[in-house]
Amino acid sequence: MAQAAAKKKRPKYLNLRALLFEIRLPLPGWVSILHRVSGALLFAATLWLLFMLDRSLASEQGFAQIQHYAALPLVKVSLLVIVWAFCHHLCAGTRFLLLDLHWGIEKAASWRSSVAVLAVSLALTAFFGWKLW
Repeated sequence: MAQAAAKKKRPKYLNLRALLFEIRLPLPGWVSILHRVSGALLFAATLWLLFMLDRSLASEQGFAQIQHYAALPLVKVSLLVIVWAFCHHLCAGTRFLLLDLHWGIEKAASWRSSVAVLAVSLALTAFFGWKLW
C-alpha cells in the first residue's frame, strides 16, 4: 500500500513560468489565448477611446487638442496596439464562429485557420498602422 502511494505522480501546479516555458501549447491554443487577451484589452481601452471621442466631438478646440494628443508617439503606439487587438479579436472570433458550425475542426484545418488568423490580423494591423502613421 505504501509503495502504491509512493509511485503516484504528484500534481503539477501551473504557474506563469510553466505556462510560458515548460508547456508547449499548440498554435490554435495561442490564438485562443490571444483572442481573450485582445478582448480584455479592447474592454479596458473603451473608456480611453470614448473619452477621446467625446472630447473631439465637443468643440473645434477639443478636436484640435485630440488631434495634437493623437500625434504623440506613445499615443500612436497605444492606438496601434488597440488596432491589433480589434483586428485579431475580429479574425479569431470569426474563426471560432466557424468552429462552432463544425467547419475546420480537424487538426490540420484548425492549424491552417490559426495561421490565417495570425497572418490576416497582422496584415490588417500593418495596413491600419501605415494609415495611422
